[in-house]
Amino acid sequence: MERLYILKAIDAALTAGEKILTIYNDPASDFQVERKADNSPLTIADRAAHEVISRMLDETPYPVLSEEGKSLPYDVRSRWESLWIVDPLDGTKEFIKRNGEFTVNIAWVSGSVPRMGVIYVPVKRVLYFADEDLGAYKLEGITSREDATLEELMARAVKLPSDKGHEGYVVVASRSHLTPKTEQFVAEARTMHRKVEMISKGSSVKICLVAEGVADVYPRFAPTMEWDTAAGHAIVRAAGGEIYRTDVQGPLRYNKEDLLNPWFIVEMKK
Repeated sequence: MERLYILKAIDAALTAGEKILTIYNDPASDFQVERKADNSPLTIADRAAHEVISRMLDETPYPVLSEEGKSLPYDVRSRWESLWIVDPLDGTKEFIKRNGEFTVNIAWVSGSVPRMGVIYVPVKRVLYFADEDLGAYKLEGITSREDATLEELMARAVKLPSDKGHEGYVVVASRSHLTPKTEQFVAEARTMHRKVEMISKGSSVKICLVAEGVADVYPRFAPTMEWDTAAGHAIVRAAGGEIYRTDVQGPLRYNKEDLLNPWFIVEMKK
């Protein structure tokens, strides 16, 4: 993918993050919480981030599939060989709880495979970005690109997985969607590993922790949509990992007729 478009995605994520924080940090904000058809919260921040990202990505040749965007029929989407898959604010529940564990997710998908991804954590000012040909990176303390080139960003960032390492076997799980099946997975891990630790996090940060090497595995036995995972999937792929379906052999695929993901496991390749 052309590097110009990677920078465009980074700029879009950072700008959306700034918009989200304006609302998040406003003490007078009541978040204007509404309810979607699936009963998950929708805030004004979702819409503001969606508008920013859509406007910026519309300058590229690729169509945008966004959680907050217009729902397009599959007979239209099926003609898209390459597209952006976007979640303008992933972890809306975490946003409303004000715990900071929410992200902006932007992925470039081609041939149903996520090949480039950007995830921004606005509260922590942490940017993850990856391209399958360049690798995956984590850059801390960033709020805007300020005309830095991709090479300059890569030089300032830590390439993933990092060499920090950790003790024992670390499972990262959803803070808001912990299921009995996940608890069973952790219990089985305890029979196979001497020391097992479970970390609870919100949003796509969980996938990034596997890409970083902070966690060994992220099992997901609860519903997710393609925009929840596409950017993280690109990042973990570029770091040497994969997101595997649990129902059949093989990784998750994107721009399917049904945008609901099957259950999956995120881990580094053996």
